[in-house]
Amino acid sequence: MKTGKINQEISVADQLLVSDLPSLAAQGFKSIFCHRPDGEGPDQPSFHEIDVAAKALGLHTAYLPVTSGKVSDEDVAAFASQFQHAPKPVLAYCRSGMRAITLWSLQAAASTPLPELLSIGQQAGYDLSGLTLRLAAGKQGGEVPVSHYTVVIIGGGAAGIAAASSLLSRDPSLEIALIDPAETHYYQPGWTLVGGGVFSAESTVKTMASVIPAGVKWIKAAVAGFDPQQDRVILEGCRLVSYEKLIVCPGIKLNWGAIEGLNETLGRNGVTSNYRYDLAPYTWELVSQLKHGKAVFTQPPMPIKCAGAPQKAMYLSGDHWWRSGVLNDIQIDFYNAGAVLFGVKEYVPALMQYVEKYHSHLHFSHRLTKVDGQAKRAWFAHTLADGSVQEVETDFDLLHVVPPQHTPDFIRVSPLADTTGWIDVNPDTLQHKHFPNIYALGDAANSPNAKTAAAARKQAPVVATNLLFDLRRGQKRAAYDGYGSCPLTVERGKVVLAEFGYGGRLLPSFPQWLLNGQQPSRLAWILKERLLPPIYWKGMLKGHEWLATPQDVARQEQA
Repeated sequence: MKTGKINQEISVADQLLVSDLPSLAAQGFKSIFCHRPDGEGPDQPSFHEIDVAAKALGLHTAYLPVTSGKVSDEDVAAFASQFQHAPKPVLAYCRSGMRAITLWSLQAAASTPLPELLSIGQQAGYDLSGLTLRLAAGKQGGEVPVSHYTVVIIGGGAAGIAAASSLLSRDPSLEIALIDPAETHYYQPGWTLVGGGVFSAESTVKTMASVIPAGVKWIKAAVAGFDPQQDRVILEGCRLVSYEKLIVCPGIKLNWGAIEGLNETLGRNGVTSNYRYDLAPYTWELVSQLKHGKAVFTQPPMPIKCAGAPQKAMYLSGDHWWRSGVLNDIQIDFYNAGAVLFGVKEYVPALMQYVEKYHSHLHFSHRLTKVDGQAKRAWFAHTLADGSVQEVETDFDLLHVVPPQHTPDFIRVSPLADTTGWIDVNPDTLQHKHFPNIYALGDAANSPNAKTAAAARKQAPVVATNLLFDLRRGQKRAAYDGYGSCPLTVERGKVVLAEFGYGGRLLPSFPQWLLNGQQPSRLAWILKERLLPPIYWKGMLKGHEWLATPQDVARQEQA
């Protein structure tokens, strides 16, 4: 017997035998629901046998047989009525457990978001994606409104706006819809400089309406799920948007709740993060006011957006304390869940010069697990060389936290995701491996590049070129080389400009005589502080592909 726990009130299972019942009673189950019709297979006991044995053990029973693949509205209503009044917890079974979890999920759909239902199914060992539309509706049957566009883009961040603009710059006649519920659009690379006292937070934000290209339909809604077999996106409220081509770039989810106690203390008690618009100014407040004590900076396991940002916060803070003459009274600790300071070794020597300048203590293989803001304590899981894990505790006066990160829930539980929850794309073309009319770029794709705005700037023209080729509106295909850029702000006025592609291959944009990215540079600082923001707002988001021309691949006849 295989069981899958849904919650404290119900679990589901495949075919029960009479001999299974004593164990189930001992585990604390109070009710047994049977959803397999008698005589469906030669290997099953009749419900009468199960009923007699269960009642002898003091278990409540219910017989609600359902034909495989034909769960009706009436079946769901009958299950809901029985489940409401049955002693809990319930063990519901059928041949495989699928009908049981289908009944439960459909009666729960009215009050439970679709991604949560799909996730519950995955955790219990069942794929509910075939019920996506029905679950999203939160009811059985009824008309569902549908709108259609040639291209649908999910996500109004850097990747989504850039992709829309790159498409329109090539073919202004395209019918494009962009789906995003947010009112605001952020220049997130600027938040490091907000936390360093260089930028104001207000300079990094604009309204979403002001950055969506003219001619693109903005659907201000959240995505609930996907129906790729029917070329449809399901919105919350069970509206459908159909497409010929789909571009998925919803960004990445910051999982603040994964660290015990963090949500209760963020933004106070000296706990901050440059990964949030509202907290980056607090970082600068803490840094500018700290005159002595301990400053702790953390980096979670990869992948994360802008892998250099956690240490940028450390460098800019250390620089301020150095310039203020208080560095000798402040201890800096950098706790990194990874095993190295930076993933591309060519940039490490320059970074280590600043680690030494600021007397920073490096702690590798340390993952933040818990924070007590009032007590000013933090705990880390330290993975040792033999694989064992020990708990490490430290105090702090300033704690800069970067949380674990993963794809949004509606992506992670969708048919678009790989086994680890990231959108499964060809790393060269950014085309989905299983659904050829779907592309993905930005932070949620599983292409092995750095998750930075610079990567999205290079990816958007590739996706636009390849999508138009597929629509037979373009004459060429393009390849993405994995380019990503991380301007590592090592001090106020100098940047180590890390530029690299797949496999850590260096991909400098400028000749070495002009700008050597492996050395701290004033010119790279000017690029970061003065040039990149207008390049972002007026170039990338407007379809001007400065330093982002895609590599062409010779046209091949389609099969």
